[in-house]
Amino acid sequence: MPKGGKVSNPQTTPNRWLVVAGAIMIQLCLGVVYAWPSFTIPLVEAGWTKTQTQVVFSVGLAVFAVVMVIAGRLISKVGPRVLTIAGGILLGLGYLLAGLSGGTSFTTILVLIGLVGGAGVGLAYVVPIAVGMRWFPDKKGLITGLAVAGYGFGATLWIKLADNWGNLLARFGMNGTFVVYGIVFTLVIMLGSIWMVFPPDGWKPAGWIPPSPKDGKRRGGGNEFTSREMLRTPQFYMILFTFAFGASAGLMAIGLMKLFPIEALSSAMKGAATAAGRAVDEKAIFLSASTISGTAMAIFFALANGLGRILWGLLSDILGRKRSIVTMMAIQGVMVILFQWMASSESLLYLGATLIGFNYGGIFALFPTITADTFGAKHVGQNYGWVFLAYGIGGILGPIMGGKLGDMRNFPLAFTICGGLCLLAAIIASFINPATNERSQ
Repeated sequence: MPKGGKVSNPQTTPNRWLVVAGAIMIQLCLGVVYAWPSFTIPLVEAGWTKTQTQVVFSVGLAVFAVVMVIAGRLISKVGPRVLTIAGGILLGLGYLLAGLSGGTSFTTILVLIGLVGGAGVGLAYVVPIAVGMRWFPDKKGLITGLAVAGYGFGATLWIKLADNWGNLLARFGMNGTFVVYGIVFTLVIMLGSIWMVFPPDGWKPAGWIPPSPKDGKRRGGGNEFTSREMLRTPQFYMILFTFAFGASAGLMAIGLMKLFPIEALSSAMKGAATAAGRAVDEKAIFLSASTISGTAMAIFFALANGLGRILWGLLSDILGRKRSIVTMMAIQGVMVILFQWMASSESLLYLGATLIGFNYGGIFALFPTITADTFGAKHVGQNYGWVFLAYGIGGILGPIMGGKLGDMRNFPLAFTICGGLCLLAAIIASFINPATNERSQ
């Protein structure tokens, strides 16, 4: 394969929808990040604090974001396929070694799952997005949503395999589950990497007419920015902070999607039993609350997360990226604030998890595309790596704050703060305008 990872012979150009299939396979595995709540309860039972469970989650997210900047620079040098394989090996190795370690050491799991696994996700994540945009310049919003939908749906897959679909935690324990996941991730990501190649230079879909430079500038896509040029624009920082605030809320919700609802539901169930004059069965109440909260995360949040990536991507092709982001962030702000009360009711918990997951998923379809629209698609792999640092910021801010306030028994304050940040993000996004490259003037 050529060094840049492109199809060298236009006569042998593959069906571009195979790229989507490969992207979904890869992202399904990378979505194990969202399965971390499956392991928080066993770790707390093993003596970890809530804060420690969120530190591993946050470190993994931060490493993911930082390594993605490096991946954006490497993709044109080593090629998308090589980068994908390297990411798959690192992710698989991190989980495999964590499982083989045979214990619940905070330091060991932090290094292997947080650092090594997070680096693997960071190397592979940008590839399906960058490759997909090259193959689908006519459907950037939809195809980006499809490419990253697997990441959201992956949460359902890996959580439910650990739980009642595969009963991996019950059969093999946490360490055995890590081993199984490590092997599967490596094999599936390598399979998906087969289709991770760029189209030939000058390739475009049959019948598609690229927008004129005038039209491109009106939508923010008429100029091609290098990362150095992008970092000098106010638009970059507006996009970065909007992304960071939205990610903080979503990642905090993910990290606490079992811990907080279990507490809220248990309290409500105990109150209902006492009011009705029934005996309070602590064990039965905990098991019931745990099942309900697990369903909220693995089914309602996770599926809505995947669907949100597709539908928000599709909607943004119609409504425009800026309008879509403002709308999504405003709705998310309201829902995150209300969630502190919704979590104590089973039906409202499911509704809240669905809407928060749907809007959170939209982030990963809208921000790659607004990056491409604003700064051009040519360098989107590298440029989006810088924008994606916002995910690392959100991954540190949201979950750790949620864990700290949880240890202080003040979960509601965490949701109020993060909901307020989403509303602020909607305001910031409303001021994002197309960037103009000085070289084009």
